[in-house]
Order: sequence, then structure tokens, then C-alpha cells
Amino acid sequence: MTEEDPSDDSLTAASYLICRAARAIASNSDVLIDRHAFTELSSCLLHTLPVLRELEDNLHSSSISTIATALDALSEAAEVAASAASSSIDFESSRRSRLYVVISSRQTSRRLSCATRDFYVALSLLPFSSSALDKVEAIRDRLVAVEFRASSAVEEVLDKIESAVCDQASDRAYANHILRLVADVAGVSPDPLTLRVELDKLRAEVAESRERKDLAEAVQMDQIVSFLSISDAVSSFREREERYLSKRNRLGNQPLPPLQPFLCPITGDVMDDPVETSFGHTFEKSAIEKWFAEGNCTCPLTMTPLSVGDLRPNYTLKKSIEEWRERNRIITIANLKTKFESNAEQEVLHSLDRLEEFCKEDCHRDWIVFENYLPVLVGLLERKSLEIRCRALFVLYILAKDSDDTKEQLACIDKLIEFVVMSLGRRSEERKLAVALLLELSRTELIRNKIGKARGCIFLLVTTTNDGNQAATDATQLLENLSYLDENVVKMAKANYFKPLLRCLGSGNDDVKKIMVTTLAEIELPDQSKAALLRDGALDALLHLVKHSDPDIKTMAVKSLQSLSSLPENGVKMISEGALSPLIDLLRHHHYTAYHILSELAATTIMNIISSAVDLKDDESLILLKSDDDIFSLFSLVNLTGPSIQRSILRTFYALCHLTSAEDIKYKLKQCNAIEVLIPLCQNNNILVRLNAIKLLSCLTEDIDASVLADSSCLQTLQSIIKTSKDDEEIAASMYIISNLPADCLQIIQWLLEGNGLVVIIQFLKNAKLGGPSKNEITENAARALCHFTIPTNFECQKKAVQAGVISDLLHLLECGTSLSKRYAAISLAQFSENSFKLTKPVEKPCGFFCCAAAPEEVCEVHNGVCSVEQSFCLLEAEAVLPLVRLLSEPDITVNEAALIALSTLIVDERLQSGSKLLFQMNGIVPIIKLLNSESPDVQVKAALVLERIFRLEEYKKIYGASAQMPLICITHKGDSMVRALAAKILAHLNVLHEQSSYF
Repeated sequence: MTEEDPSDDSLTAASYLICRAARAIASNSDVLIDRHAFTELSSCLLHTLPVLRELEDNLHSSSISTIATALDALSEAAEVAASAASSSIDFESSRRSRLYVVISSRQTSRRLSCATRDFYVALSLLPFSSSALDKVEAIRDRLVAVEFRASSAVEEVLDKIESAVCDQASDRAYANHILRLVADVAGVSPDPLTLRVELDKLRAEVAESRERKDLAEAVQMDQIVSFLSISDAVSSFREREERYLSKRNRLGNQPLPPLQPFLCPITGDVMDDPVETSFGHTFEKSAIEKWFAEGNCTCPLTMTPLSVGDLRPNYTLKKSIEEWRERNRIITIANLKTKFESNAEQEVLHSLDRLEEFCKEDCHRDWIVFENYLPVLVGLLERKSLEIRCRALFVLYILAKDSDDTKEQLACIDKLIEFVVMSLGRRSEERKLAVALLLELSRTELIRNKIGKARGCIFLLVTTTNDGNQAATDATQLLENLSYLDENVVKMAKANYFKPLLRCLGSGNDDVKKIMVTTLAEIELPDQSKAALLRDGALDALLHLVKHSDPDIKTMAVKSLQSLSSLPENGVKMISEGALSPLIDLLRHHHYTAYHILSELAATTIMNIISSAVDLKDDESLILLKSDDDIFSLFSLVNLTGPSIQRSILRTFYALCHLTSAEDIKYKLKQCNAIEVLIPLCQNNNILVRLNAIKLLSCLTEDIDASVLADSSCLQTLQSIIKTSKDDEEIAASMYIISNLPADCLQIIQWLLEGNGLVVIIQFLKNAKLGGPSKNEITENAARALCHFTIPTNFECQKKAVQAGVISDLLHLLECGTSLSKRYAAISLAQFSENSFKLTKPVEKPCGFFCCAAAPEEVCEVHNGVCSVEQSFCLLEAEAVLPLVRLLSEPDITVNEAALIALSTLIVDERLQSGSKLLFQMNGIVPIIKLLNSESPDVQVKAALVLERIFRLEEYKKIYGASAQMPLICITHKGDSMVRALAAKILAHLNVLHEQSSYF
């Protein structure tokens, strides 16, 4: 090929244009058309360049004209593709209408598809070498597969636009909807001003297409622009209002009757969709179609042959009918306004029906607003009639729906929100409509601000969320709309609606978080709200704020946790979520700082959480305090803090001592010298600190060594509290500590006697008749403490107790006391009875003359001597035997055991015969036999010991042997070794086993 060859220039131009097109297509990022097609076409164009370079060697002069034509076609196809791609690339340019790019994306796709097809054909016309031919075929195969299509979102929007244009739609709401869809796809703001600018650009693009002689596109675009121009974005409210009022003022005041041509000859009604025959007759489309469906094939008027194919739309008549209808409706709407001034309920309701009917069409809603009906409808909300108010609310809702202009007009009406809020507090049907209206109005910022400020509105909305219907759903959505203002979120929280507040706690800035956590901390929460807050995620947000650097936020977060932790079920959840560790760290590191309130709150919260865990299972309670260091460091703060924190820490450990893992906690507390720390606190001037110290000390003094309380001042303090305190809890705890003291320590008993402790204890036994839970606990502890003064080895102490009248008090407890009181009363009586035989006065033999002898003293049938309560503490003389026998049938096995111990003192040694006889007379043997079936091995052993003695006597074996035999045999099968041996021994007495049985 020579330099003069025209094909040389064509080849260069083609290569240049292909390269440019490839770059343009490759750089296209348009999402309106399938991206893959652009990538594939760009790749094909780039692969064509090396093939064209190889073409140069195969050019011959004979084919220059054909080659030049093919290269020109190739260049033209590349240029068209580049141009189409560039128009898409220019999508982001402010000069172009984004709406135009979206609407014309189908045309762009078609242009790109045509260019691809032309490129394919041009490649087939060039004489490539055999070596390049395979490459060209591969490119052509790829080009065949390239398909340009608009994205599915764009296709959906374009289908709706075409449908609206074909149907000649004039619904403003639908035009608004379509315009918003186009704007969304084009990435245009839905702001009316922005849409108006974009529509102006779209008109300019249409004008340019007309100048390019692209008439088909211009006509189509004109139709689309006309349809979109119906939307509110095209003109302002005032402009449309002025046009309407100008038109209405030219129409007159009375509706016109329909003209004869408007009436369908078949139905006699005004036509909606008139169709015309070839003979000029017009019918309602649905009526004539029904005529044909019934088998007719002639014109209803002339009876000449007629078919469906002969019908065509009569657009001129249809437009005239629409203009007539529009005129009459405008006049009717204008005239209807005076009807609402009537006091007749039915007339007002009828007028509201008419308005509601007009509201079905979008343009009519505008006319109603232009006629200034909004203040009239708002005024109806003051009427007494429920039905009028409901209908007025519904019409207002229809007018406001999807119309920002109407909402703006409503925002200017005084008392609108006040009246609607009043409807929130009325019957359910009115409330439902009021919520729906407020929800619609809240989509406008100006009204949204007013809704939140209306008195009682948020409270009523929160109440409505519990209705369980559509009103509840709308109220929830409305509250979400209002939650953009912090002050509204605070009002919602105070009305017991916390979702927005929790959201702000987790994601708001520090200022917002401070407002929200302060609000939460200061609200008096009911238990239901406390549970709901933790269930909805408040704990995570608050624990995060506990670690905040702002001390005020930290303090309010802990205060909120304190409030929530007062509900036991919340405390359990806090334990499982690991809330204790950060609170303990907080208390440990801040108790000495100026933020003492923070420490007090943390201590109280820890106390609440631990207290809630009293009923936890073993595996759950193990995670309360993670290590010994937690226990030691927390308890060490008792001596380093003020009364408020001291009280909380003491109560915390008191709760820990009542868990299933209490023994481990008590052991660790004793290891850190807790008793030595608590003893001085028992004299603290702060009543609550002293009370909680005594209560905790009472938990730690079980099985305590006497040396720990060797100082008499501690006992004096306890006795002083018992004498002077007016707090039953404090008295009960002090009495419990005394009852825990070692009974065999004579020094402690002496200190108690010197401090008049015995008299004080007996006095509380005498007050047992007062009853009540706290009084019962004092009585139980007093009865337990009394056991120290009735031990058999301390006769003098026993004597002092009897002289103080304690026996009668113990008998009263046997009859009326709690189970614990009965148990300890029985133990004291048993201890008294152990010394009775020693103290019994022998019967003196008479001397001298019988007539001069003194009257014989009454002999005790158990002790065979002269007994008395005061001298020998005799149970028989005290009339205690029968009450003790009754205790054998008590459900509490510890009471049974104590009664057995007391009654067994009557059948020891030489008293066996007399004591057994007494038990027989008191019907006491049968209950003892029944106790052989007790679940307690200790009770079984003691019952067996008593029976073993009684059945040594032949007379009782005969009476009771048979009834005791089966329980004894059962014991030999299932009992432990000791009771089995006793059972075998008794069975030997009953001649069931041999004396040498292996059971012994």
C-alpha cells in the first residue's frame, strides 16, 4: 500500500476511533445500563487494534475501494459507540439532565446495540490473513454475545412511564410517585426545588433533540414531560392556587346539567369512556361491549351491521365531558362549604360524605385545600359528635397524605395539633384516626416539632402503643419520627417508652449520652419497666458508660444500674452478664476520691445484685465474686469508707452468707479477720451500720471459738443492744450471736449472768405471746440462748433460771412456739430433767406414834421421791410430759428428736419401770414407734434407744411388740449400721431374733 492509498487514511482513522471508543467505553461507570456489556465491547475493540495492524500487509490496489468502505463503516460504528458511551459518562455533568439520561437509557442501549452490530458486519468485510482470521472470528463471536440493556430498576421505571403516557394518565399523586422513582434512580434529591431544576433541564434536552431533527424522540419526550409536569414539583402551591381561583371565579355559582351528547344511548348515563362508530354514533365503551357480548352484531340505534372493530375512542367528546364534570365539581365543592356552619349533625355528616367522595381524586383534594376547607375541618374537631370528629379526622388525613403543600397549610392553623391530641385520649376509633393523621403530619419537620411539644401528646402515644392494633403500629412509628429531638426522647422515657433512649445511649454523642443516662437515672421506674429495660439491652450500654472518662456520665450510669438492680430478676441477669467486676473495680479505685456519691452508688448496686442471688443454684452462685482478692479487697473497704458504703458492703456480705456457697464465703471472711473488724462496728453510732455489722457477725459466730469473744465488753455491748434497742432485727441478731457462744465456757456464762443476761433472755421468752415474724425470730434465738443456762453441769445456773420462772415459759413455747422454739424449749427441759433424780428428796420413814406423825409428802411416781419444779426440775411436776409427747407427732424432725431426748430422761436406770408406765399412761409409746419410720437416722436411733429400754419390760412387749415389729424389720434392711444393731437388739427382746444374731 502506497502513501497515496486512501485506505491508509481510513485505517489510521479507524484505529484512532476504535482506540477512543475503547477508552470511552472502558471508563463508563454508568449503572443505568448493564456494566458487563460495556466491559465486553471495550475488550473487543481493544483486541481489534492489533488485527488491523496486521491488515496492512494484505491490502491490494484492486480492493482499495472495498477496504476503505469497510474501514469507514468500522470507524462510524466505533464513533457511534463512543458517542453513546460518552453521553452516559456525561451523566454526572451538571449540564445534562439526569432525568433525561434515565428516560433515554433505552434509546442509548439501542444505539450501542446497533453500533456493535455494525462493527460486527464491518469486520466481516475486511480481507484479513488466514493467521488473523481466527482472531477476528473470536472477536466477532464475542460481539454477537454483547447485549446492551437498561438495569432492572430503570426498566421498571420506564415501563411505568410508558404505561402512564399510553393511558393519558392525569393523576397527580401517580405523577409524583413516578417522578420520585425517576429521581431515585437518577440520584437526584427529592427536594421540590431540585426536581424543578431537573425538569427544566429535561425540557431543554427535548428542545435540543428537536433541533437535531430527532422528531420521534422529541414527541415521546414531550409526552413524558407533560405527564411529569402534573406533579407538585412543577409549580408552587401559590401558583396552582391562583390558577384554580382564577378559573373558579369564571365558572359561575350553579352546576350545569349534562348536555344530550354526554349521555350514552344505551344506559342513559353520562359517559366515562365514549367510543364512536363509523356512522358517528357514540356509546359508553363498557355498555356497547356488553351489547356485543350478548350476541348482538348491529348498531343499537340504527340496527345496521356493527362489530367491535368499528369502534374508536372519541377523545374530543371525552375531553368535553371531563371539562363539564370538572366545572360542576369545582362549583359543588365551593358551594358545599356553607353546609358546615349548620348545627344539624346529619347535614354536616352528609357534607363530609361528599367531601370524602371528592377526595378520591387527587386534583379534587387540591381544590378542597384551595377553597380553604382546612380550618373548617379542624374546627369540626371541637364538635361534641364522635362521628363528626372521626369523619373530619379522616378527611384531613386524606388531604394531608402525600401532599407536602397541604401539610404546610395545616401547620399554619392554630390549635390543630391541640385538637388532634385531644382525640388521642378518646375512644379507640377516634384515637386510631388521630394517630394516623399525626403520623402523616410528622413527615413535615415544622409540624413534627409542634407534635412533640403538645401537652400530653407523647404520653398518649405511648399509651396507644399498647392497643395491639393498627393504631399501636402507627403510634410506634410516630414516636420513632419524633425521637429525632432529645427533648422528645426524654418525654418518651418519662412516659415509660425507652427504645429511643436506649438507642441514644448506645450511639449518641457524649452530650446526648449524658442527657439520656441522667434521665434514666432520675426516673422512678416501676418493676415492669426495670425488667423491660434490661431485656431490651440497657445493661450493655450502661456498663460501657460506667467506664466513661466523664465522671458525671459515669455517676449517672451507676445510678441507673442501682435502680435497675433493685429488681431481683435483673440482679440475676447482671451477675450472668459480668456486671459485678467493673462495679467492684469502681468502688475499689474511687472510694477515696471526691466523687464519694459514685462510690456509694456502686456499693449499693453491688449489694442489690448480690442480694438478688440468694436463690441461685450452686453453679450460678460461684461467679459472684471471681477470686479471694475480690472478697478481701471488698471487705477491707469496711474500715476505709463512710457509713453509707459501710452499710452496703456489710449487707452485701450478709447476702453472700445466705447463698448455697455460704460456708466458703464465711471461711474466707474469717481468714481476713472479719470478726475482729465487725466487733468494734457493733458499737458504731450509726444505727444502720451497727445493725448490719451485728447481722453479719451473727452469720460468722456459728461454732466460734470462745477466745474470739473473750473480751467481756463485746458481750456487754450485745446485752446492751438487746436491752435498749427498738429494732427487732438488731435484737434478734444480737440474741443469735449469744446463742452461738460455746455453752461449755463458764467465763462467758458468768459474764452473761453478771450482765443480767439471763433475766433479759427470759423476759423475751415471756414476750413470745406477742407473735409476728421478727418477734418469733427473737423468741427462737432467746430459747436457743437459754440452753446455755440449763446445761446439767451448771446446777447453780439452772437454779437461777428456774427461780426466774423459766419452766412455765418453756411449757408455753411447747404449746404455741415455732418449730425452732419448741425444739430449744424441749432441749432445755431435757437438760433440767437430767438433774431431777439427783435433786429428788428421799421419802422420810415415819417415826414415833403414827397419830403424831406429819402428813406424808406426795411421792413422784417417776423419781420415787419428793419432787417439785423449783427444787428438782421434775417434768412430771411441771406437767411437761404430755406436751413433750405431743411434740413426737410434729412434722419437724428436729422437734421430734428434741422431744425424744427429753422423754428419754424419764426411763434411765432405776426409773425405767416408772418412766415407761408414765409414757404408757400419756399414750407416748405409739408415737415413738411411728418415729422408727422417720427419714432422719438420728431420730430413728433415738426412738430405737427409748424402745430398747421399754421393751425390756414384758408387759409393754405384749402390748406394743407386734406394732413395732414391722418397722424394726424394715430398719434391719435399710438402716445404717448403728440403728440396725439397735433394731436387731429390740427384735431379740421381741423373740424375733436370737440373742446371738449377727445383727448385734
